Amino acid sequence: MKLTDFDYFLPAELIAQEPAPRRDLSRLMVVYRDQGVIEHRLFQDVIDYLHPGDLLVINETKVIPARLPGKKAGSGAKVEVLLLKPLDGRRWEALVRPGRRVRKGDTLLFGDGLFFGTVEESTGFGGRIISFDWAGDFADLLARAGQMPLPPYIKKYAGDPFRYQTVYARQEGSVAAPTAGLHFTEELLARIRAKGVAVKPVLLHVGLGTFRPVKVEDITRHHMHAEYYEISGDTAQAVNAVKRKGGRLVAVGTTTVRCLESAALDGGEVSPGKGWTDLFIYPGYRFKVVDALITNFHLPRSTLLMMVSAFAGREKILHAYRVAVEKRYRFYSFGDAMLII
Repeated sequence: MKLTDFDYFLPAELIAQEPAPRRDLSRLMVVYRDQGVIEHRLFQDVIDYLHPGDLLVINETKVIPARLPGKKAGSGAKVEVLLLKPLDGRRWEALVRPGRRVRKGDTLLFGDGLFFGTVEESTGFGGRIISFDWAGDFADLLARAGQMPLPPYIKKYAGDPFRYQTVYARQEGSVAAPTAGLHFTEELLARIRAKGVAVKPVLLHVGLGTFRPVKVEDITRHHMHAEYYEISGDTAQAVNAVKRKGGRLVAVGTTTVRCLESAALDGGEVSPGKGWTDLFIYPGYRFKVVDALITNFHLPRSTLLMMVSAFAGREKILHAYRVAVEKRYRFYSFGDAMLII
């Protein structure tokens, strides 16, 4: 398939610049895969589409303040580092801006000298390997010197940074939020559980693999950047039990889908464990465990749009996106949601 097969027109004013006044008051488009029917609801109504015996799987990753404004030692030139993933105790894979200013051997200062990093080498995708040096707790230093890594299409958000975290975020490690989960409140999750729907966590730390743009026209030649994931024995047991009983597995977000499908066996069961996944899901992929998907509206030509197209059909999804534009839905990270069943 071609990259241009996943393009669509989006007016700039529909790119959400801030979240809805309340998480569960975002709009919800419901898309039926078989009939192609579309319904328009509020996100709090998602409970109406969940049934006793279903399993809702969430990604409990937590966004770190991964955007680090800094300066080059000596020249004082401003640079910005976006942490992607830790390689060992002190070395990180990162993106830098502007790339032409940051070369091997450069020393970068952060937080007015709170800590510094040395550029060790360049990576194949235009990033850098940076070795950091600090005293004390690195997480605390990041909290003091770093910023929430909001996507570049969110221009001037100055609200509560917690709105870019899910209410169930537990394990730090992501450089972008699993945005489908941003619509849930603790109260809504409690109502879902009370209805007889189990809620279980997985972990996938969102990194470059999720938001790296596709730059080849033949999408089968795109290679995903690996992201770290974990599935506990308890969650795997719950997934396998609901599948055996004929219940539905409802994944919250494309990152949850990647995690579950990466650990899925050919027989449709999921094995517990941890590791790195570079699974790229695009039309033609046969899903092993996921039955329904809660997701946001994604960028044109993105791997996320390709995944939802694989799940519901490219024509149905692009039609749903055209309807979303006509109905003035809000797009991307702080935007509205879609439920595909």
